[in-house]
Amino acid sequence: MIKQIVTIVGARPQFVKAAVVGNALRRVPDVRHILIHTGQHYDENMSSVFFEELEIPDPDFHLEIGPGPQGAQTGRMLEAIERTLETLRSSMVIVYGDTNSTLAGALAAAKLGIPLAHVEAGLRSFNRRMPEEINRVVTDHVANWLFAPTSTAVANLIKEGFSKGRIHLVGDVMYDAALYYGASADRSSKILSSLDLNPRSFVLVTLHRAENTDDGSRLRIILDALSDIAAKTCVVWPLHPRTRAALARERLVDLETSPIRFINPVGYLDMISLEKNARLIATDSGGVQKEAFYYRVPCVTLRDETEWVELTRMGWNRLAPPVSSKSVYEKISSEWSPPRVSTSPYGDGNAAQAIVDILLRNPG
Repeated sequence: MIKQIVTIVGARPQFVKAAVVGNALRRVPDVRHILIHTGQHYDENMSSVFFEELEIPDPDFHLEIGPGPQGAQTGRMLEAIERTLETLRSSMVIVYGDTNSTLAGALAAAKLGIPLAHVEAGLRSFNRRMPEEINRVVTDHVANWLFAPTSTAVANLIKEGFSKGRIHLVGDVMYDAALYYGASADRSSKILSSLDLNPRSFVLVTLHRAENTDDGSRLRIILDALSDIAAKTCVVWPLHPRTRAALARERLVDLETSPIRFINPVGYLDMISLEKNARLIATDSGGVQKEAFYYRVPCVTLRDETEWVELTRMGWNRLAPPVSSKSVYEKISSEWSPPRVSTSPYGDGNAAQAIVDILLRNPG
């Protein structure tokens, strides 16, 4: 009997995670893998180019939800996902990470009684002001399988009372992707030459979380610090649509005259190339924090806390809460040498296969 497994994605990091798990699923006979794309990331460079580069089959269902306020967007997703799942006879649903697509997919599956797997379970910032924290906590509580990327995530789940039988330490699927796609980026990306960049000559910036983009004072602090750094060192900043809109709304910068090199969002392989060749990365993205470590590039996290506490403990990541432009400037501009590491806290690069083996061995 053919198992029908549904994956729900909507944002760039989820495309990457779904790509490696999807590859593992396609190697299994008697499994039909169905992909639902909510449309949370709607920009051409934020979505379709990722599917092309990662060689992900076109979504079976594209819900085209698009942007909107948190509640409205999640509500529209929930309605559309539920309607879609009702037309399918699914054995299970897989969701990834902590986006609105994750929450909507989890709630739809739970309400329809479909077994649910959460990849990247157990992460906690312990900051309930973050929409992502609410999404990940609720998703964990309705999931049947909790696939934790690190021992810290496992400990978080156990402290919250989850039964050990639901928790599986599998490693991080983003590490699988970093190993698999890193070589592809070296072969195919031309982004450095197109931007006339030399390796280790620039600071790479990514910023998209609501805690920064929706707070004009935090955004101004970050922008002022990066502008000061750009007076001395090349700063390259691919602009997320949310961040571009926030900069325009707050009237904080003229993109054409700023010393910062603002560029449009780039594809996954180009982003990997920029990450691998940066002198330092400044970001509020959880995925980028880890990719910086995978490629052994120092990282400064533009937040008050991080879910990936292993990186700060190991000395590969520094927190730079946007409380003043001076403090952010100092964290980014001061040199430090992260220690050498011989092992990764994120597994051995076979997380996707471990997830598939557990799902097929222990059907919900």
